[in-house]
Order: sequence, then structure tokens, then C-alpha cells
Amino acid sequence: MLTVLFVLSYGLMTMLIVEQGATIESQRALIRELFRDSSELSAVKGKAVQDKNAADAKHRAQAPSANSQSSASQSPSQDAANQSAANQAPSNATQQHRAPKKRQWTTPTRPAADLADDRRALITI
Repeated sequence: MLTVLFVLSYGLMTMLIVEQGATIESQRALIRELFRDSSELSAVKGKAVQDKNAADAKHRAQAPSANSQSSASQSPSQDAANQSAANQAPSNATQQHRAPKKRQWTTPTRPAADLADDRRALITI
């Protein structure tokens, strides 16, 4: 009777190990697939950022040439009025479009004397 119980328990344990192995393999395959998808998504996002930066640089390169052509055709009094308005506009634009500053969180540091001695750490409930 005892031998039958041992054989039965070892059989159940073997089935458990086989099932765990299959579960681990399926999780491994899922992780690989998710990593591949994540890599593709990162590449697409990186390409989108590069395209946006290139378009912004191209737009900035075209903007000064358009301003120089329009200022050449205007009278000096109109040019002075446009410059004063242009000087005020960027400061307002930068204030409106400025990204909020990120806070830098620091962890409290322990004194050098406490780093080597962990015996004094008091844990209470």
C-alpha cells in the first residue's frame, strides 16, 4: 500500500514538473514576442521623433529667409515696428510653450558611520 502511494505521489510530482516546464516555455515565448514588439515600437517612435526634428529644422531654416525678404521691401519705420513686436512675441511664446521643470528627487543619504553597521537597524511593527 505504501509503495503504491509513493508511486502515485512521484507520478503526480512528475506531471507537475512537466506542466511547469510547459508554462515556463510559453511565458518565455510570450516575453520574446513582447520584447520584439517593444523594439519595433521604439524604432517607430525614434523614427517619428527624427522626422519631426528634421521637419522643425527645415521649418526654422526657411523662416529666417522669409523674414529677410519681407523686411527688405518694408520702410524703416515699419521695420522698427515689426522688430519690436517680434521681440515681444517670442518672449510670450516661450513662456506659453515652456515645458514644466521636472523635479529631481533625491534619496536621503546615511552618514558614513552607519553604512558599515546594519546591526543597529531597528524594525518595529
